[in-house]
Amino acid sequence: MISEDDILSHVSVSPKAVRFGGDVNSIFTSLRQGYHKDYDLLLHQLADPDLKSSNLLCWLQELRNCTSKLTRELEHLVAVLLKVEWTTREATVTAEYQAFLTSLVSAHTFYLKAVIRMLVKNFLPKINPADDDSVEDEEEKEMREKVEERSFECTHTTLKAIIRIAPLAPTVLVSLLSENFPYMNKESHMQECYLKNLLEITLYLPNLRSKILELIVDKMIKIDVHAPKHEVEEAEMEDEDDDDFMEEDMQFDMDGLEDTNHCMDGTKKDSRIEVDDGEDVGGPMNHEMADRLDVMMSVMLQYVHTVCHPKGKFSMESAKLLWRQFLGIFEKVILPTHASCHVQYIMFFMCSFNPSIADAFLDYLLKKLQDPNTIAIVRQSAAAYVSSFLSRAKFVPLSVVKATFDVLVPWIHKYIDGQDGSSRSYPDVDIHGPFYSVCQAVFYTFVFRHKQFVESSKNTAYIKSLNLSRIVMCRLNPLRVCLPTVVNMFATVTRMYQLVYCYTVIERNNRSILPVVSHGHGHSRLTNLNPLDTFFPFDPYLLSRSKKYIKPLYQEWEGNLPEEEDASTANVENEDDELTGYSVSNPDSYLPLGVTPTGAHVISPGFKHTELLMHQHFS
Repeated sequence: MISEDDILSHVSVSPKAVRFGGDVNSIFTSLRQGYHKDYDLLLHQLADPDLKSSNLLCWLQELRNCTSKLTRELEHLVAVLLKVEWTTREATVTAEYQAFLTSLVSAHTFYLKAVIRMLVKNFLPKINPADDDSVEDEEEKEMREKVEERSFECTHTTLKAIIRIAPLAPTVLVSLLSENFPYMNKESHMQECYLKNLLEITLYLPNLRSKILELIVDKMIKIDVHAPKHEVEEAEMEDEDDDDFMEEDMQFDMDGLEDTNHCMDGTKKDSRIEVDDGEDVGGPMNHEMADRLDVMMSVMLQYVHTVCHPKGKFSMESAKLLWRQFLGIFEKVILPTHASCHVQYIMFFMCSFNPSIADAFLDYLLKKLQDPNTIAIVRQSAAAYVSSFLSRAKFVPLSVVKATFDVLVPWIHKYIDGQDGSSRSYPDVDIHGPFYSVCQAVFYTFVFRHKQFVESSKNTAYIKSLNLSRIVMCRLNPLRVCLPTVVNMFATVTRMYQLVYCYTVIERNNRSILPVVSHGHGHSRLTNLNPLDTFFPFDPYLLSRSKKYIKPLYQEWEGNLPEEEDASTANVENEDDELTGYSVSNPDSYLPLGVTPTGAHVISPGFKHTELLMHQHFS
């Protein structure tokens, strides 16, 4: 820690300065006698934006020698001093100002909050390049960055010294960090500078790390929900040169899932992320909110990687501590937030570091979705996270998927058993929301991973042992409630491999499009048959600069369905194209699982149902 003595060691004697009024002690004496002229003159000189450094240095040296006299009656003078620009001045001036602040707080603790508030405000850049209409060249940018770096360094040095002499400083600091966090409409550079400075604080105040990270994530998630994917995609389509890795024309090789640098099957490999610094590094985004979030995600992901890899090598101890903190933040901030698009990738990124972290994430989600004491919407969100994570994470092997199915599918069967003889054993999202969410999680994950399941007779036998037919045929009718695209793809894949036959149920559901009136407890009500109001949290990552951290870990689906071997079966499939909307026998068709399934008949807030987006993702 930097002590007051360390600061004073850098203070030099001030050069001669021309100023008006007497010395500080005589000014204070005159003020007590009722004469305000010299005091007002002192305030005027200190408030002058053109105040010379030599004069400021002289005033600061005198004030530091009489800080005991700066009582509440002189708080206006202190307020003026705290508004003085000092971080960009000569080293002797900044050192003297730092020494004055530490003396002031040491003598009068009631000034602590005002001093820390001033320091926190200094975490914002003095000059925002976005406010200048002129184009900043490289030399100007380099000069500005040096000034900012020095200003932030001075601020942190002073904050460390004050924290050392004022035990209450950390408590005051957290609330002021929240109070001064830039509003979401502020430019990317301001968000970036403030975020970096907050993360810097966590390095010398580790006890505050959890609270600071929660504050950061809470602010980021507010920006995230104001940057819905359909808006980001539309904005980026205006730039023909945008290189979005989720839109590339590449084949989705389902067979290569376990052959990656990140594994969970016990094989020890290098857990450090491979970041491409070449052509995959994107530039600013057209969507303003997405651009701010992109910058912040880049900073956060780099921070997470650095903390978990001290000295460039993965540390399980460091990762565990950070993971516990982020898991608490996930439960409190991220999980209950519907339609967030990118902030949750912090968890995804951390899970790639070590198999035990990914296991812990899945274990947490599975317990959450099975807990009857948890509110239904959170349980449904947990199910969505399970399915999306299992489908999208390259580093998750099939063995983990099967272990998860061994939890989810028995839970579904037990739930069905519990409905035997019940007066509520009819399709209704409001009553059975978590059940339908878990069913959809199984359907979605199986469709995404089906090539691995059917590549061996052992895995195929495993799927058959799950008795998915009972789930499909049960009275709760999940095929009627789950998202239609997921249902159609599940039906197509399972019939192709003769695992489950869903089309009889689908046809019956299509003929029964009217709501059902249920009777019970002396009254009637319409059952809610709308498709699940849900989302898949690990849908394609769209942020251009921070995607370099996610791309090596992310599994994308754009694969073709296998062609039917039996021509007669193909004819039957073609008849069912009216139901599915996709041609199974056409080798050019593919499962449209690149994004959350949407359509005009799907109720899914946060996603725009337009022909443009349907064409972009499903064609």
